[in-house]
Amino acid sequence: MRPGSGTLGAASSRLVGGTWKGAARTSKEAGFTFVELLVVCAILLILASAILPLARVSVQRQREADLRVALHEMRNAIDKYKDIADAGGIAPFDLKAGNENYPPDLQTLVTGVTKANDATGTKLKFLRRIPMDPMTKSTDWGLRAYGDRPDSTAWGGSNVYDVYTKSEGKALDGTKYKDW
Repeated sequence: MRPGSGTLGAASSRLVGGTWKGAARTSKEAGFTFVELLVVCAILLILASAILPLARVSVQRQREADLRVALHEMRNAIDKYKDIADAGGIAPFDLKAGNENYPPDLQTLVTGVTKANDATGTKLKFLRRIPMDPMTKSTDWGLRAYGDRPDSTAWGGSNVYDVYTKSEGKALDGTKYKDW
C-alpha cells in the first residue's frame, strides 16, 4: 500500500512529525458558501417566527395566573376581616357604622385593626401589602362597596366588598379581566 493511500483515499491527510501533510484545502473549500449561510439563516428565522407567538402566550398566561392569585389573596383578606368583625373580634372604634363589617379600604387590611377586648393594642393584619395588578402594573384596584351593583365601575366609598382589575383587556379564554 502506498503512503497517503488508505481507506480515506488519496485526498486524505496524514500526520508526519507533528504536522499535517497531504492534500491541503483550496480557498474554494475553506468555509461555508454564501448559499449555505442563507439557508441556515432562513431556517433560524422560520424557527424564531414559530417560537415567538408561543412565548407571548406563555407571558400572558403567567400574568393571568398572577392576577388570579392577587384577586384571591385580597378577597380572602376581605372575607377574613368580615368574619372576625361579625364575630366581635375587632374593636368597635375601628368599625365604622353602616359599613356592614367590611373594611373601609384596602389599606386597612395592610395596616391592621385593633383586637376587641385587648389592652395590649395588638393589631390584626390581613395583608402584608396591597398586591400589584399584573395587568395595569399598579396597586390601584377597582373597588365595589356592599351597596354597589355587581357590574358597577364606580366605588360607593363606604366599604370594600369586592375588588377587580381596571384593565380593559381580554383573557386568553375570551373573558374580560375586570369580570374576574
